[in-house]
Order: sequence, then C-alpha cells, then structure tokens
Amino acid sequence: MTELSSLPRTDAAEKKPLKGSRRDDALRKASVAIGCVTLFVVFSVLNTTFYQPSNLIDIMLQSSINAVIAVGMTLVIMTKGIDLSVGSVVGLSSMVAADMLSHGLLVGVGAGLLVGLLCGLLNGLLIARLKLPDFIVTLGTLSIYRGAALIYTDGQPIYGLSKEFRAIFAGRLFDIPTPVLLALAVAALAFLLVRYTALGEQIIAIGGNEEAARLSGVNVERVKVTVYTISGVLSSLAGFVLIARIGAAEPIGGSGFELQAIGSAVIGGASLFGGVGNPLGSLIGALTLGALQNGLTLMNVPSFWQYVASGTVVILAVFADQWTRRRG
Repeated sequence: MTELSSLPRTDAAEKKPLKGSRRDDALRKASVAIGCVTLFVVFSVLNTTFYQPSNLIDIMLQSSINAVIAVGMTLVIMTKGIDLSVGSVVGLSSMVAADMLSHGLLVGVGAGLLVGLLCGLLNGLLIARLKLPDFIVTLGTLSIYRGAALIYTDGQPIYGLSKEFRAIFAGRLFDIPTPVLLALAVAALAFLLVRYTALGEQIIAIGGNEEAARLSGVNVERVKVTVYTISGVLSSLAGFVLIARIGAAEPIGGSGFELQAIGSAVIGGASLFGGVGNPLGSLIGALTLGALQNGLTLMNVPSFWQYVASGTVVILAVFADQWTRRRG
C-alpha cells in the first residue's frame, strides 16, 4: 500500500526536472536568435550602411564558409568531441582539388572530397578505435594535414581554377550567392539528420552518456567515426568555396578556421559537455560572428580588437551554457 501510494509522487518528481530541462533548452535556443538580432539592430543604429541589402548579403557570403565547417563541428561536439584539424583539412583538400581540376571538374571535386573524407575517417578511427583523446589526435592531425598541404606543392599556390568550378562554388543562383545556398542546404540536411534519423538519436545519446548508450546497443565507435568523417567532408566543401572565391588555392588556406567553427557552434547552442546542439543554431552562430566582424570593420575598429570582441562573445556563450546546465 505504501509503495503504491508513493508512485504518483515519484512520477511528479521526475516531471519537474524534465520540464525545467525543456524550459532551459528553449531559453538557450531563444537566446541565440535574440543575441543575433540584437547585434544586427545595434550595428544598424550605429552605421546605416550595415543594414543595406548589399552589405547583408556580404555578411551571409562571408559567413558561409565558417557555417559549413561549423555544422560538422556541431555534430562532433554533440558527441562530446572536438575537431581541431578542420582548418588544415580545408587547406589540404582544396590544394588537391585545385591541382586535379586540370583533369576535369568531376575529378577535381571528387578528389578534394575524397581527401576530406579520408582525413575525417583517420581522425575518427584514431579516436574511436584506438581510444586516443580527441583533442590530442586532432591537434596532431592539424599539423600533419597542414604539412601535407605544404609538401604537396612545395608550399606554392595553385592558380588558374576552371570557370565552371568557380561558377558552382562562388557564383550566383537566382541572384543569391551559391555559397549561401550551400550553407543553408548543409545546415538543413544536418538538422534533419539530428532530428529525424536513428544516427541523430545516437549522436545525442553518446554525448549525453556514452556508457549508457553503449549498454543500450549503440555502436559508439561507428557513430564517432561517422561524425568525424562528416566533419572532414564538410571542411572540403568549405575549402572549395574558399578557393573559388579568391581564385587560387594556398597551402596555408583555412588557418584558424577551427577556432571560428568551434565559436560558431558554441554560440549556436552546442554544449561542450555533449548531447546538445543544433546545426541551424550553428548557422546563426556563424552569422553572428560574421555580423560582429563586419559591423566592427564598418566602424573602423582595428582588426586586433575584432579578435578580442569575437573571443569575448564565445566566452559569454560558454558561460551561458554552463549557467543553464547548472540551473537544470
């Protein structure tokens, strides 16, 4: 009798933290959008050039490369991992693609994507199969892939990219820059993957509690290898956009992109503790950083102060994430 009468109270007790968790999650998502909108409003008031359609398109265009990488980074972070090699993958895959474009568009694009896939696959195997720390592995491959890019052409850039390649990855479709459309498509597909597929559920489960996910039958190693591979492929796509825009491939291309991608993912609501993330939020995070840099440039703020501002925003995003977790 006593045990039966206590069941309703137990159920009610379990619902409270669930409701609180949902409320905190909704607050986190809302704060991302509110922060981005607030930033746009502030810069629009301070400088009327900021809200001009041409400048807004420029912001989206400048943010597109970071957004594509940040989506892959978000999937990795959701498994409680990190990928510091994405910038080097951008450089290596874009160099290979630019070199192989002389054999045809499909050969160049295919070779670049294959390099990104293999780089991500190697990261995933070292982390998932050999149980090496993700931070150390990707810190090491950051140097390896960058060195490979420099060795590939003896440190020399590659010029003369085909018009077809540049038209696809740096052109316009319906008067919208194709990099912007690519970023939107990547974020939308990743959102559908996380929200409506078994792989998405497994990514969230591993980030929430890896051992519990393993005991529930989730192939943790396979999922981790998959997300790192996706991160590598998306880094290759970002590399294509980079070289198509500037018209040349450089072995040092993509340097520092890993920090921007991590910042965009965190600002977009991804938790470094794992289990929480939204590819669409990462898109907003990349747009937020892009708007911040653009607005500060219009206000003639020196570039080194822009680094300070970007870093401050990322720290605030991490603080907000920890605060909501503590409340939960």
